[in-house]
Amino acid sequence: MTEPVPSIGQALEERSRLLATAFRLLGTTAEAEDAVQEGYARWFRLSEQEQAEIRNPGAWLTTVVSRVCLDVLGSARARREQYVGPWLPEPRPSSMLPSASSPADPAERVTLDDEVTSAVMVVLDSLTPAERVAFVLHDVFGLTFAEVAQVVGRTPQACRTLASAARRDVRERRKREAATPADHHRVVEGFLAACATGDLLALLPLLDPDVTVSSDGGGVVRAARNAVHGADRVGRFVLGLLAKDPSLTFDDELVEGRTGLVLRRAGEVAAVVTFGIAADTVKDIWIVLNPAKLTAWR
Repeated sequence: MTEPVPSIGQALEERSRLLATAFRLLGTTAEAEDAVQEGYARWFRLSEQEQAEIRNPGAWLTTVVSRVCLDVLGSARARREQYVGPWLPEPRPSSMLPSASSPADPAERVTLDDEVTSAVMVVLDSLTPAERVAFVLHDVFGLTFAEVAQVVGRTPQACRTLASAARRDVRERRKREAATPADHHRVVEGFLAACATGDLLALLPLLDPDVTVSSDGGGVVRAARNAVHGADRVGRFVLGLLAKDPSLTFDDELVEGRTGLVLRRAGEVAAVVTFGIAADTVKDIWIVLNPAKLTAWR
């Protein structure tokens, strides 16, 4: 019996999953959409005969899009040297979280609840391009190392080593920030209440002595160009930011699976704030103000 030829519809059905994969690899919606668009452009450049020979369009597109992402990651660090201020991954509403597949071997998975939170996205950005691709494709989306090897251009064993190195970094970060979602929510709610009163003395106990706040305005909107360190300085910075603009309102909302803050001005989202929580205190604050990274909130 002749096997059915993959249809255009089958290829297009993969778009949502491809966007989720590309976003985890690149950290912004715009770059993810460009990578997926390039993947489809390469699919449609194939002849009908070449398409007919591809029995799994989803796997083919995943490989192509992941290779595009790997190329983008290779040039991203050079581009970010010209970025104005800190570069942060794009925060996304929890409703946009991608579905993930888990590897068969539980030892080859991210620990805890397998969430890829904003804190983990920051860690991913510190990995080498090959480590990030190997880790995301295998640990988050469940590809085999043989499939990952086709993307990275290395042996399956080398890809296993890359993913293992990345996994150690992620686990180490989670060990330092071992707050459960409930504890995370409680600390953020306390932070929100203290900010609402404008009381520095109420805010300071919630901040780790070495807390850091990073603001990403991308040179488009006003933001601190350098990270701010230390509980007292961070507390004054946060309260000063809110006091300077009384029109700002802020609400707690789920961001990447954890409680964060969404700041609005006249109903429009002006910033999204995410947190790293450790030992019942705020260890990191990431403030994204760059409008290009807030499109999902509009």
